[in-house]
Amino acid sequence: MRSYQAGSRQTLLQALVAVIAAGASYAWAMNITPAPVSRRITAPEAMLVRALLDIRDSKFSSAFDHIDHLLLSNPNFRLAQLVKGDLLLARTRPLNSIGNASGGSAEQVAGLRDEARARLVRSQIEPSTELAPRYLLQLPEKEKLALVLDSTKSTLFVFENTGKAPRYVADYYVTIGKNGLEKLREGDKKTPVGVYHVVSQLPKDKLTDFYGSGAYPISYPNEWDQMRGRDGHGIWLHGTPRDTYSRPPRASDGCIVLTNQDLETLAARLQIGSTPIVIADSIDWAKPEEVESLRSALASSIENWRRDWESRNTDAYLRHYARKFTSNGLSLAQWSAQKHQVNAAKSWIKVRVSGMSLLLYPGKEEMAVATFEQDYASSNLSNRMMKRQYWIRENNKWRIVFEGAA
Repeated sequence: MRSYQAGSRQTLLQALVAVIAAGASYAWAMNITPAPVSRRITAPEAMLVRALLDIRDSKFSSAFDHIDHLLLSNPNFRLAQLVKGDLLLARTRPLNSIGNASGGSAEQVAGLRDEARARLVRSQIEPSTELAPRYLLQLPEKEKLALVLDSTKSTLFVFENTGKAPRYVADYYVTIGKNGLEKLREGDKKTPVGVYHVVSQLPKDKLTDFYGSGAYPISYPNEWDQMRGRDGHGIWLHGTPRDTYSRPPRASDGCIVLTNQDLETLAARLQIGSTPIVIADSIDWAKPEEVESLRSALASSIENWRRDWESRNTDAYLRHYARKFTSNGLSLAQWSAQKHQVNAAKSWIKVRVSGMSLLLYPGKEEMAVATFEQDYASSNLSNRMMKRQYWIRENNKWRIVFEGAA
């Protein structure tokens, strides 16, 4: 028969709640009510959260049953192993902190404590049906999904393109870089902040076990990163080794790491070369009317740019470009001189744009990324290309700060 000494019960309760509630009040931790988990949180995570909440409520036998059942199907879930060890040790003596029964290093135990906090915070998340990330202004019909990462909640949100407001469909616990966000250089062990795309797939049989069930490189450094002098490479979405169910919230060298189970579920819906991923410190949620207002203003600016280009009024066309504009090494002055020369040789210009993607860039500076198919025809040249523009607010107007092939 399982039994816990009264002193051990209370000390374990206090130890776990203190760890889980770090950075928040004790009352907050004691009052956690998990959001509905049936469609959002995978079964292993749901069972772990239930066990932690049972410990909070002094239901130690129930907590042990949840952990035992979890480990039968996921023996490599290290946080669950840690909690089980503490529950076993609490039968014989008081515990001073979570991880008393662990044989791991202080760094490993600290990481698992962080994971316990992150998973409990995630259990409270219930995405609103009335709000959406303000970053997702417009998705083209061909783009089925958009991903938005909230690093403060260790969560990757998945939104479905409905043709109108994006619809939340799932979210997953993730690991990011050991040193957090804002990647600047090679080897800084940080995850970049910005707007990226999934660019390729690296199958499991081409990788070491470290990357688990596969890897999906993203487009870091993007055009904006390169303009800002940021370097480094190899930022991937990937899985975990066979002996590791999940990793602590900050444990990678900059990659975004999911459990193999979650990665495989997500991978089935990714569109290589297309699916966008917005990486933010925390998500800025907005009402649909606010998102639509932003989208409409930016779309109007792009349409005015297109019309002014067609008009061959080169001065009007160039007023759409920001003072610090650059493209393929050209400054605004060089770009202007080139456009005046090129347009003077044409008797007519027609420009069509289609398949528009509009994504607001996370961060302090108001900036957006427009990606679209451009069909250009003139009296002496025709071409079709995928174009990408970065638009910023300058003197309260949207202007282009970068333009190039996507």
